[in-house]
Amino acid sequence: MSEQTPLEVNTRGLLCPMPVIRTQDAIKNLAAGAHLVVYATDPGTLHDIPAWCRVHGHTVLRQAEEGREFVFEIRVEA
Repeated sequence: MSEQTPLEVNTRGLLCPMPVIRTQDAIKNLAAGAHLVVYATDPGTLHDIPAWCRVHGHTVLRQAEEGREFVFEIRVEA
């Protein structure tokens, strides 16, 4: 399988629970092995998105703070 460009989800400016809901909605449409990059500004996402991924079996490949934004790279699992 060739490397695909990850889907990007912009949740900047949204507050809990919307960043997680937008992440969940995006993952529903992706196949196992796909990558998703989520951009957020809500500090709650630092806990909420990794916790949601753990519960649903997805892998957070990278979590970073870039200026005032939080970036999560997620690998969709089966």
